[in-house]
Amino acid sequence: MKLRALRGATTCLNNSIEAIEISVLELIKEFLNRNHLKKEQIISITFSATKDLDACFPASIARKRFGWEDVALLDCQQMYVKKDLKKCIRILAHVWLPDNQLPMHTYLGKANTLRPDL
Repeated sequence: MKLRALRGATTCLNNSIEAIEISVLELIKEFLNRNHLKKEQIISITFSATKDLDACFPASIARKRFGWEDVALLDCQQMYVKKDLKKCIRILAHVWLPDNQLPMHTYLGKANTLRPDL
């Protein structure tokens, strides 16, 4: 197994608990599926959100829904840049992947414009 850092992002329709929950769950499910990840492989995930998303903590959604009490999760505010993508949640995850498995970064919604190369 090799320790890898994986990235991802998504956008929310609005700044509500429900919209953030929908976006976080969709992002995490897709992230897990693309990388064939099990809970035991995940070391940590840092969530960052743009300043226009403050209705709830994305990490607490992931912790509750996926039972990640033993995974180190952290929320922080994304650095403000004037023309940055609005209502965006990003993740940086440290995971164990098999040596021969390529990391699959996950960009959903309008966040797919952040990394069109992926």
